Amino acid sequence: MRPHRRKASLNSEMNVVPYIDVMLVLLVIFMVTAPMLTQGVQIELPKVASETLANDDPLNIVTLSIDDGGYYHWNEGDTVNTEEYTDSADSLEDMRQRIGALVAARPETQVFIRADRHADYGAVIEGMAALQQGGITRLSLITEAP
Repeated sequence: MRPHRRKASLNSEMNVVPYIDVMLVLLVIFMVTAPMLTQGVQIELPKVASETLANDDPLNIVTLSIDDGGYYHWNEGDTVNTEEYTDSADSLEDMRQRIGALVAARPETQVFIRADRHADYGAVIEGMAALQQGGITRLSLITEAP
């Protein structure tokens, strides 16, 4: 006959070692991925009502507008004119060559850039860079009052 065995009592302690391992793995994952999630800073640009600066020397002014389709339109004159356009270009290179020719003829020319709020930011920056590469050093941006 077999000796009577005592029934094993239940172990009521929780084994926390696997949970600590899981926590450490999750901590490492969050530490690695957190810097990747903050690539940009969300800002709200200020809206300021400002007055135009007085300009006593007569300049030749080119008002360059970039529409939401990425097309370039401009007007040449002695004031900033955003209502009508005398010329336009479909490509960045065409715009750079034609405005570059205007500035080469009159080096005191200042270019004012005005872009549609739905225009691609890259098209605006590429336009500015192309103008600067074309030798245009007097660039300004036009904004509207709030």
